[in-house]
Amino acid sequence: MNWHNVRLIWARETRDQLRDRRMLFMICVLPILLYPLLGTTFMQLAQFMRKHESTVLIVGAEQLRDAPTLPPLIENGRFAADLFAAPHEAQLLHVEEQSAEGKSEADVIAEGRRELIAGTADTVVYFPDGFAEKLARIHQRLQNREPADTVQSEPVEELKPIVLFHSPREASPVAKMRVDRAIDRWMAKIVERNLRESHVPINITQPFELESIDVAGREQKQAALYSKLLPFIVFLWALTGAFYPAVDLCAGEKERGTLEALLASPAQRSEIVWGKLLTVMLFSVFTALLNLASMGFTAAFVVRQMSAAVPGGASLFAMPPLISIFWIVLALLPISALFSALSLACAAFARSTKEGQYYFMPLFMITLPLMLAPMSPGTELNLGNSLIPVTGLSFLLRGLMEGDYQRVVPFVLPVVVVTLGCCWLAVRWAIELFNQESVLFRENERFELRAWLIHLVRDRKATPSVGAALACVAIIFLVKFFAGLALTSLPSEPHFGLLVQVVLITQLCIVVPALAMAFLFTRNPQQSLLLAGWPRPATLLAAVALAVAFFPVGLQVGEWIRQLYPIDMESLADSPFAQLLQSSPSLWKILLLMALLPAVCEELAFRGFVLSGLRHLGHKWWAIVLTAVLFGMAHTALLQQSLAAAVTGVLIGYIAVQSGHLAPCILFHFAYNGLSLTLGHWGERLTKLAESKPLFDQFFQPTHDRLQVFSPAVVVTGGLVTLALLWWFHRLDSPKSAEERLTEARLQPVQRPLAQDLS
Repeated sequence: MNWHNVRLIWARETRDQLRDRRMLFMICVLPILLYPLLGTTFMQLAQFMRKHESTVLIVGAEQLRDAPTLPPLIENGRFAADLFAAPHEAQLLHVEEQSAEGKSEADVIAEGRRELIAGTADTVVYFPDGFAEKLARIHQRLQNREPADTVQSEPVEELKPIVLFHSPREASPVAKMRVDRAIDRWMAKIVERNLRESHVPINITQPFELESIDVAGREQKQAALYSKLLPFIVFLWALTGAFYPAVDLCAGEKERGTLEALLASPAQRSEIVWGKLLTVMLFSVFTALLNLASMGFTAAFVVRQMSAAVPGGASLFAMPPLISIFWIVLALLPISALFSALSLACAAFARSTKEGQYYFMPLFMITLPLMLAPMSPGTELNLGNSLIPVTGLSFLLRGLMEGDYQRVVPFVLPVVVVTLGCCWLAVRWAIELFNQESVLFRENERFELRAWLIHLVRDRKATPSVGAALACVAIIFLVKFFAGLALTSLPSEPHFGLLVQVVLITQLCIVVPALAMAFLFTRNPQQSLLLAGWPRPATLLAAVALAVAFFPVGLQVGEWIRQLYPIDMESLADSPFAQLLQSSPSLWKILLLMALLPAVCEELAFRGFVLSGLRHLGHKWWAIVLTAVLFGMAHTALLQQSLAAAVTGVLIGYIAVQSGHLAPCILFHFAYNGLSLTLGHWGERLTKLAESKPLFDQFFQPTHDRLQVFSPAVVVTGGLVTLALLWWFHRLDSPKSAEERLTEARLQPVQRPLAQDLS
């Protein structure tokens, strides 16, 4: 790669972007205006909320004023000031009194509902007739030292005042919350006066008080706040700052007609991508930093203004230290590279800037949960979430900003490896799209359903397209979802017939869409499903041997996944269907139902139709891995089992590509599932044998969750045999798609200096 060409392309693209007034406004001007505007609006709203006065209608309040034994509830049209933590809070509740004489409870509720709906009152409080008299009689009995059973004979339910509010109106729940606090405090005062006048210690109703001490200092508390908030904001703006320049650099150049001249230059496609990538990264980083700086200055101004209004408020807020800003900037570089590469790939795939902007929302919706995960309460950095893209980096950044170096340092390496690996994959994806003329110069077309359906049938190819493969997966997921909803209505009592129904329906949801699309939308269904011809017997035997050799390794991989992402295996093992599988005496029925049927149906769908379509991407490993991921997602509802199924799916996909037939995949799948079911069916026997027989102890290693894993020697031996068999498959003369042959035959252009007209 000629980095001089990359530098020239980067300078050209950056200069063109700086000439775009809309881009300059989005990148430079908008952040400067946005946060001061938000800060001013926040201050105005805060002032409005502080000054908002609620109207409280109290029905039957006249009886409270005539009760000398009760502490005051209402004074001068307000609730008593001593009923609030801060006396000025009493000014937020305006009290209107209404007599309850001659009104029943139903009448008061009906009138109160009308008042609340009309908005003339925010909350209505009703004290039933005789409420104060009953309280006075209880107070008098306490003073006379009457027996407890006599005092308690007063019906408690008649002493309950009623509070009405209207939840759809925002002001009504707020007013109710304030009234609840005032009445609770008033009730506490009544209890306190009764105890004091009865010569009973006041602390008898609360014998002890729990004292909580937060050992974190003020700086640590503030760090815990902005370490969750700032990474999310910075990463969000890094994505936004990367996407729009990427759309203009790719889809925009298609519309302007300047992309052809750039592709005709001596620069390689990879050099063009790297030049554009550096340009997009520059704007992404600059956007995030400018938003961070504008937000910091605005926050400092707002805090200063609010601190002047709240005594001692300045000590509650502080700006992040410089070391935290350093960690944010350091983490911003790889995350900007990742978002820039993804945005560049999406923009290269788009036919126009309008279509490119449509791709922002799916990309945003995919990355948003990854950015929000570290903000969830109770989540911390561990090895499992450090391997999740974007999420691991956010967790690591949060720990570094909080100064918890001792805990997060062990996870720096996995976070860095995963982040850089994702960046590399995203860049490779962008380069591959730039290498495909059919992607870069797709024509805009007006969609017409009738013409599209005719095109699907008339212009069928021997094997499905990439879009057809992905559409098949989408249909499978959709049908499985609605079938799962329908299965919830089946009887809850487990029996073998119910298990047969569930498995049959699930497998039909997987295989029927693939078979239907293969016969309707391809010219050669046998080739689409990898059923043309017949493989050599040696290939079939090698597939079975590979399943047996890989089985201990697969169990160990599943155990590692469960350690990374723990799951309650005891509850899973105690599920009705798991107990049914273990207790069923007919092992051959279980093997037919749970091993052979899924092997045929799932392989026809995924390694047959889906993999055949995805091989048109031009790289067999992209097709293998993507098919395995989709296979894992459709395989089970548990994340841990989906990951294990995806790992096994990579192995089955490689067998399909190298052998060119589906039969070895079906045999591998059946043998692997059969071994797993047999081990589960004979689990208790094998555990007893491992505990009593030294020979079995060399093979099996019982674990705490009642699952059996193989001993390390067996796992290592199985791994070595697996590698040997994979090498045997590697030496097969595997068939290739036209796109894969074109990718291998693509010649790199001769390195020449880039033309000066780029400047």
